[in-house]
Amino acid sequence: MSGTAFIDLTEEKLSVYVTGKNGTEGREVASAPVGEGYSFSLEGTAWGTEESCLSLPLGLLDFRVLDLPFADISKIRELLPFELDGLVLGGAADIVFDVHILGESNSGAKVLVAYLPKRTLKKILDSLKTAGLDPKTVTSVDLSHILRAEVSSQEIVSLLTTPGTLQGQERLRQAAKEIRSPSINLRRGELAYTVDTEKTKKSLRTMAVLAFLVLLVFLADLSFMTISIRRKNMEIKDDMRKTFLSLFPNEKRVTSETYQLKAHIKELKDKERSFKGISPLDTMLDLSRIRPGMKLSEITMDEDTIVLKGESGSLSDVQRLRNELGGIMKDVTISD
Repeated sequence: MSGTAFIDLTEEKLSVYVTGKNGTEGREVASAPVGEGYSFSLEGTAWGTEESCLSLPLGLLDFRVLDLPFADISKIRELLPFELDGLVLGGAADIVFDVHILGESNSGAKVLVAYLPKRTLKKILDSLKTAGLDPKTVTSVDLSHILRAEVSSQEIVSLLTTPGTLQGQERLRQAAKEIRSPSINLRRGELAYTVDTEKTKKSLRTMAVLAFLVLLVFLADLSFMTISIRRKNMEIKDDMRKTFLSLFPNEKRVTSETYQLKAHIKELKDKERSFKGISPLDTMLDLSRIRPGMKLSEITMDEDTIVLKGESGSLSDVQRLRNELGGIMKDVTISD
């Protein structure tokens, strides 16, 4: 079951109605007689409702009509305790109040203040809590009926002294309006409704715990990855050391394989010209296949150049040698 429990407190009887989601079609599910001081004993049961609303009788409330120089409802509620201190017996600290704006003008607003002793409302709420009911809203159906009437503020004050009585479905319809949009709500200050706040706090605590667990999982995963990467690095470093020692077995002390390997590579590059030799035999074989027609006295070979020196009786012999050398070599020139 869902909907709202409407708790109707009158001078003689306390009735509990369970309404639909829209607040209509209510049916009475429990009742109890009301004794002196608005005392009652209500049997607890599984009400099956999401929220509840309490309606107080007009006889339990006191009223003041005030003219204030502003019309901001939140500002009015904030400053009214100072206004009521001199008007209410015992001061504003001993009462629970709420306001309803009767009219606004350029000079401010006329407001109706409804209040009752804090201890009286607390006693009623405690009795309801024992029965498993914790009203989210504390209002008055009879008062809301007067406030919603299209009458002047003076007529409202007159009706408060001689109120009519709502009965049956008319009373439930008025209660539905109060459930959707209460004209006043006396659950304020120390007696404020805290279930929603507690639910929010509980949700926040749950979210905080879940976030902490997610963070722990993330940190555990990060730690596992860090250990795995560190272990892999150690394996790579061991492989590097083994490879380095296999290349340089005479290396006595290995402090940094990378640095020492770079040093060896640099050393080898410096000696590159010593290792990059030529093939004299292949060159001599190539020269033996040609007929120079002249006497060669000296052959000099290095990495890039071969120099042939000799004597010839004619320039044509030299030119013929050049042509034949061009078949096996490139860039053949005659220097002298």
